Amino acid sequence: MLKPFKQLPQIAAIAAVAIFCPATVTADVVVSTFDPASAGLPVPWQLIRLEPSVPPTKYRQIFWDGVAAIEARAEASMALLGRPLDIDLTQTPVLCWRWRIDSVVRSADMTRRRGDDYAARIYLAFSLPRESLSLAERAALSLARGIFGPQVPDGAINFVWDNRHTVGTRMPNAYTSRAQMIVQRSGNAEAGLWVGERVNVLQEMERTFGTSRGKLQLLALGSDSDNTGESVRAGFADIHFVAANQPCTHDRLRSAQASSAVGAPPGQ
Repeated sequence: MLKPFKQLPQIAAIAAVAIFCPATVTADVVVSTFDPASAGLPVPWQLIRLEPSVPPTKYRQIFWDGVAAIEARAEASMALLGRPLDIDLTQTPVLCWRWRIDSVVRSADMTRRRGDDYAARIYLAFSLPRESLSLAERAALSLARGIFGPQVPDGAINFVWDNRHTVGTRMPNAYTSRAQMIVQRSGNAEAGLWVGERVNVLQEMERTFGTSRGKLQLLALGSDSDNTGESVRAGFADIHFVAANQPCTHDRLRSAQASSAVGAPPGQ
């Protein structure tokens, strides 16, 4: 469940400054550096509880099939794990990550509020130029900020692992039209596997909000099942940004492994 603006008091509490690689056209911008040997959650990631009365999804750092990752366990629960960002999307517009699930939320239905649950999601929050917002949108945001504070985002995009909708399906969130839902993966065919993703955030922002001049402020990951009451488990790893003409880290690794296999002597 992603109720409109309920997450914003918690998002406003995330004050740590993000640490990145040098901002050049070809440098990867690393968002996640997970260390399963460390206790607790990695700085500056923080738990974002959207509804105090709902049990929070549990997160921990683990090695999962040799991958340093965040594990999310949702049992009729909801909470995101998020961090602030300061990304120059004109230089590194492509978001890369790997994720996996044990299974989808079987009874989820992204078209209805009571079905607004996902085995895994990546959530992006944006500030947008004032001229890109209609008068009605500005009025609604002004009202929300009067209640929840100045950190209410102008818009959000969720990349979700859905249970049944076709990959590429786009629709507003069941609770608010200012949050767009995009089906990145669907079904159980790849459950139990690490799957790599690549999305051009600058292009998605322009397509969703009609502007390329917005600013990405926050990235969060999560699993939720508070509406359906189910239990789901997911993993997230290797979250980073690259230039539009650069491969993701997991693609470079796969290419290197393939090259090594081709060059290996027979029988090895």
